[in-house]
Amino acid sequence: MNNIFNLHNGEEDKQKVLATVKKNISFSGSNLWILACAIMVASVGLNVNSTAVVIGAMLISPLMGPIVGAGFALGMFDFQLLRKSLKNLLLSTVVGLLVSFLYFFLSPYKEAHSEIISRTAPNIYDVLIAFSGGLVGVIAVTRVEKGNPIPGVAIATALMPPLCTAGYGLATGNFVYFGGAMFLYTINCVFICIATYAIVKFLNYPAVEFVDKKKSDKIRVWISIIVALMIIPSVFFAYRFVTKQNYELKVDQFLTSEFDEKGNTIVYKKTSYYTSPKKIELAFLTRKFSAQQIKEINEKLKDYKIEGTQVIIRQDSAFLANATLTKSDANEVVDQSTAIIAELKNKVNKHSFETQNLFPEANSILPAIQSISVAKQEIFNKTDSTKIIPVAFYESTELLTVPQIQTLRQWLKVKLKVDTLEIYKR
Repeated sequence: MNNIFNLHNGEEDKQKVLATVKKNISFSGSNLWILACAIMVASVGLNVNSTAVVIGAMLISPLMGPIVGAGFALGMFDFQLLRKSLKNLLLSTVVGLLVSFLYFFLSPYKEAHSEIISRTAPNIYDVLIAFSGGLVGVIAVTRVEKGNPIPGVAIATALMPPLCTAGYGLATGNFVYFGGAMFLYTINCVFICIATYAIVKFLNYPAVEFVDKKKSDKIRVWISIIVALMIIPSVFFAYRFVTKQNYELKVDQFLTSEFDEKGNTIVYKKTSYYTSPKKIELAFLTRKFSAQQIKEINEKLKDYKIEGTQVIIRQDSAFLANATLTKSDANEVVDQSTAIIAELKNKVNKHSFETQNLFPEANSILPAIQSISVAKQEIFNKTDSTKIIPVAFYESTELLTVPQIQTLRQWLKVKLKVDTLEIYKR
């Protein structure tokens, strides 16, 4: 059993490992060019929201070198190596920020997509990923057979994207994004380094300098302080993340039970979690609500354990008439209402036809027809896609023959400007 978990099995010669580690620390010449190009690739990937491009940048990035070097230096009390590692890590960080800042500053397209936003709110889960990834990385470095973990570690620990996101924050003046991204980058650097330190001590790498117990304890205290400074905010952010996810889940349950299952189509939804009170803003395709109904809807929130939330139903002019607004607020609501109206019109147009003179013309072609209606029917299936099929329903005094139905179908296709059409008798 001891052999199964024995890290000394398959261990590379310590001097060869150290030579490799020291070689990967330096950022000069080709390493610096590779770093700058990797930063550029990652920035483009973040800018166009391409996960594949971002992953590619992680794989070619040499950023882990000085971090692993710092972990080895701490574990071996090699303070000269520690200074060199930190110096090169600072250089690589500055180069990364500079290149990404210049790219996003010059890029005409500055919208923050999910690839950027996901790197701005680190939490305790990022600590676990960085530490576990660091363990895997340094264990692989100390093996005779390196195997396949290194590319996976580069992707999992994700040093490059948060650094580029910080550059985006600087270029756009969004210092919330800059601070969040730099905190994530720092978490990854610190916990990869600490994981390396732990493995170096476990594998008994020899100390380069003699360090008495007092100095050794002092190093451990500083490591503990740094870990605490990283973990405490991360736990707080994780708590906020989990509570927000739970809140969103309860809101979805509320909307499904109270509206979707009752046939009320929601065409606009906006949830404001960090306001006081929290807000759920909604707009519907056709349904209108009275003030009493809106009050009753808000009273139902406690049944779903989402108290402290206000449901606001936007109903075009009715909403504006019932609101007490400052001029700036009114402009904002008008803009939002205009967008909602346009969205509603698009939704209606998507499912309806221009039907002027439809019945008189149909009746003149086929006098037996007493009524006719047309619509665009949305068809759902097991795939993610949907399709819309034009459908016509008619009533007639007598059963139409096949040629008459064919005549009606051809006329309707021309009238409604469609290529296909289903016809049914009521």
